[in-house]
Amino acid sequence: MSALNSFVSAGRRMVTMDSVRWAFRCSSWTPSPTEWLFAARCVQREEKERIGQFVFAKDAKLAMAGRLLLRKLIWERMGISWDQIRFERTAKGKPFLANPPSSTEVCRWSFNVSHQGDFAVLAAEQGWQVGVDVMKTTMPGSSSVSEFFRIMRRQFTEHEWMTVRAAGPEWTQLDLFHRHWALKESFIKAMGTGLGFDLQRVEFHISPAQMQEGQVYRGTRMLLDCEEEEDWVFEECLLDKHHHVAVALGRPSSNAADDDRPAFPHELPSTFTVLSFSDLVSGASPLTEEDASYWESFRKKQEAPTRQSTSPQ
Repeated sequence: MSALNSFVSAGRRMVTMDSVRWAFRCSSWTPSPTEWLFAARCVQREEKERIGQFVFAKDAKLAMAGRLLLRKLIWERMGISWDQIRFERTAKGKPFLANPPSSTEVCRWSFNVSHQGDFAVLAAEQGWQVGVDVMKTTMPGSSSVSEFFRIMRRQFTEHEWMTVRAAGPEWTQLDLFHRHWALKESFIKAMGTGLGFDLQRVEFHISPAQMQEGQVYRGTRMLLDCEEEEDWVFEECLLDKHHHVAVALGRPSSNAADDDRPAFPHELPSTFTVLSFSDLVSGASPLTEEDASYWESFRKKQEAPTRQSTSPQ
């Protein structure tokens, strides 16, 4: 079997489920020319051009993985053929399926992607608003932790800063800061409100104080404009010891009486499934002709500057 065929050989589509949680570790992916060119052929032309504009190879890989995760979801869980998938963006930049089928079940899907640090992640749910954010804990690039917190002071409430500063050593405080940030971003992305939202309007009361890898938590509560929100649930997990993921699940608005509105699922979904590149392009089909210059452009991209992502000794 040729290298190219090995990327696209995928058996049957998986049975549709209500929840999807996928992650792809971009830092472990060193694409060959064949892989990169095939990936580029499997996304929309404008997406390919946007990805090509990144200065750093790391950012290009994260963006490519994010687009492939979305297309894989639509093909595998919604049953739309790869070449019929068409994404557009809202005025706030959130991607949406431009040509959804008429099926009610398919239209109930909500999905979101995030990429930062070493991972691209996707969360999708049927019947709920979904936002996801991944954050890697790293030391600030050009300032001390205390100076970084001073710059970010207006983004958190007094309660949230008290929680962060009570965490102990600076590294633990920084880790908790990124956990809060992921929660806020997941909510904003689920709402689709964009960058203009005042982050102090939402306040998180996290639980548990510490998380373990391989587990999913739903203990964190949110206050919106000082009122506890009962229509939102937040899932949290660690992809590894440095990467926090938050998933916001919002109950859709309804004119029906409260008793008639759908309840949140009681069972916790499994933690994120980490996909290989073969998994990522399973079922993919090329949309454009191969462009050898696209590999040359990627090969010449710079390596992103690295930040310390281990606790200082």
